[in-house]
Amino acid sequence: MAFLVHDARHLERPSRRLVDRAARGTRRLWRVDVLQALAVASVAVAIALFLADGGATRFADPGAALTSLGIIAGLVATDHVLVMLLLAARVPLIERAVGHDAAMALHGRLGKPVLYLLVAHGMLLVAGYTAADGIDVVAEVVTIWNLPDLPLAMLGFALFVVVVVTSLVTVRRRLRYEVWQLVHLLSYAAVLAALPHQFSVGGLFAEGGWQRWYWLVFAVGSFAAIVVFRVVVPIATSMRHRLVVESVVPVGRPIDGVFSITMRGRRLETLAASGGQFFIWRFLAGGQWWQAHPYSLSAVPHSDRLRITVRALGDGSSSLARIAPGTRVALEGPYGIFSEAARTRDRIALVGAGIGVTPIRSLLEQATFRPGEATVVLRTTAPGDGWLLDEVADLCRSRGATLLTVPGPRGRGWLPDAAEREGLGLAALVPAVADSDLYVCGPRGWAEQLIAEARAVGLAPEQIHHERFDW
Repeated sequence: MAFLVHDARHLERPSRRLVDRAARGTRRLWRVDVLQALAVASVAVAIALFLADGGATRFADPGAALTSLGIIAGLVATDHVLVMLLLAARVPLIERAVGHDAAMALHGRLGKPVLYLLVAHGMLLVAGYTAADGIDVVAEVVTIWNLPDLPLAMLGFALFVVVVVTSLVTVRRRLRYEVWQLVHLLSYAAVLAALPHQFSVGGLFAEGGWQRWYWLVFAVGSFAAIVVFRVVVPIATSMRHRLVVESVVPVGRPIDGVFSITMRGRRLETLAASGGQFFIWRFLAGGQWWQAHPYSLSAVPHSDRLRITVRALGDGSSSLARIAPGTRVALEGPYGIFSEAARTRDRIALVGAGIGVTPIRSLLEQATFRPGEATVVLRTTAPGDGWLLDEVADLCRSRGATLLTVPGPRGRGWLPDAAEREGLGLAALVPAVADSDLYVCGPRGWAEQLIAEARAVGLAPEQIHHERFDW
């Protein structure tokens, strides 16, 4: 291992900064609790409105009970889908509270439950109608198929199945990011196709009823959030800042396929971007404009310039190395709370691997700490190797942070086998880690092992901040 060590004196009493950070962290967690409560309440409201509008009296016989349960399954599925849309809309309130990664993780976890609820919705309704009408299942299915907007609803269901299947890890890994993203847009079409039958079938959402207004407001509000925060705001931001590519510079060895893209624009300070955050980038060149690239800032925006550092891991990212200076750039963001916004402690530990050094480097540049309160740990393949390592070392020297590089091939854990045999671990590398905020960025498996060790040595969930390094 290579060390750059900086000594510093530390105050024994809690600082005013710590009090402020603890209060800020408490407020953010309070917002998270409120958002979670609202999500749970939305399910309760959906069921309560149905029961209050005569649904409570529809359990008198088996057929009616099955039909009512089918309706409830459909309502809960619709609620979950609209919540998924809000989570994917990049609403600032949600982004600043839970962060982009957590919001999209929950968005993904809701997919399977929605699919199961939709299947239950259809099966329970068929069973309930069959029992009530006293006819065979095939005849009942034919009757239901002829209901208004039912074929459109089945199209929506089929599209949603495609979206859920392509989101499974085993399937997603076989797809290019751009293909997966294009397929994922079908979820909007699925919702639009499925909603009409709720309003046209039966009297559940009758004119003037509370249920009708509730679902109209919920659905329109969810799609409005998508349009505003995924379309209107990014276009306005791109037009206001007028970013263009200034230079594309290789980083490290040519074989590594790593390069930094510096862009210049206007009034970049109004972006309010923090070190550690990321943007969605679109380079408006032939063959590139339709591709969205999520990359972290590798340096804090200064004056009229900002920078990202990219590793060529696929056709899309590889082609960025050939982007010509002067190319216009559209952007969405900034996103994520892998930044000062998530701080809860005075001490900070930044641990990165591979190209995960990019948000680590920009966060190190902007984070507030006294000399001796920050430790940076970088996993590298060889001593003295590592992308942006010289820049990180210069920042550590100038700011009084400790830099540790841990070279060698990855072992069974997040450290090389040789380091583990020496008894090294997170607590050994960062002795004050239990009283620090821990920021982790690197490949998923590596990061999960590191986070598990952090929890084992006593770090609370609010002290651990993880930037996912894949899609």
